[in-house]
Amino acid sequence: MIRIRNLHKTFNAGSLDQLTALKEINVDIGEHEFVTIIGTNGSGKSTLLNAIAGNIRPEKGTIEISGRDVTSKQDFQRAKYISRVFQNPYTGTAPGMTIAENLLMAWFRGRRRYPVISLKGSLKHQFKQQLASLDMQLEERLENLMGTLSGGQRQAVTLLMAVLQTPKVLLLDEHTAALDPKTAAQVIRLTQKFVTANKLTTVMVTHSMQHALELGTRILMMHNGRIIEDIQENEKQNLTMEDLLNKFEDIRKIEKLTPELMESLKNQYR
Repeated sequence: MIRIRNLHKTFNAGSLDQLTALKEINVDIGEHEFVTIIGTNGSGKSTLLNAIAGNIRPEKGTIEISGRDVTSKQDFQRAKYISRVFQNPYTGTAPGMTIAENLLMAWFRGRRRYPVISLKGSLKHQFKQQLASLDMQLEERLENLMGTLSGGQRQAVTLLMAVLQTPKVLLLDEHTAALDPKTAAQVIRLTQKFVTANKLTTVMVTHSMQHALELGTRILMMHNGRIIEDIQENEKQNLTMEDLLNKFEDIRKIEKLTPELMESLKNQYR
């Protein structure tokens, strides 16, 4: 479903602030795979997601989605292939529009032309059912403004919007990081439900080793702009938290990190 070859991205090239965020990334992600990406701060996780989404353009390399080269296409041109949920619950929805209007815009995502916006009885009933599945008592609040919802409610609706029209690729960018633990757990349950029910090809960036272990079929570990571990499903099934921490210990040996920095990295991912 996703084929990436020799992807390279540098920010502020030629300046004192030059940063190479991606270094010759090569990876294939198959149809229906659920891949989680973990790594140290600044490892390139979000940059890779942004490159797939079309928010940034690489200096070199190619990205194919479903057999089509999308490297030169902008993010809105990839909308018919990709849905994305951001870390900030207030990104990805229109706060001045109602829940119904937000869902309706998502319903028509990727179409060349938008019809006259109207919510007919059958579609309204469908939206109510889908909102009820979130278990957040939103099904009778279709006419409420999105901006009146809590962060957790908005993130759940954003996730629903992302899968209303089944995308070829679902990108999740630390989509529970800004939520309280209880709400985050609820959004994770919804994530599992939607991904499984729709057999979605999913790429999720996370800072939670627990989520990386519990969710998905495969783990990519990034560091310093590279993919340094590609943990396939058969190995992942028997992986423990201690195993992942030991892999960070291997990073220390490779990169000659100080014990203090290594301990900081471990604490970040416990």
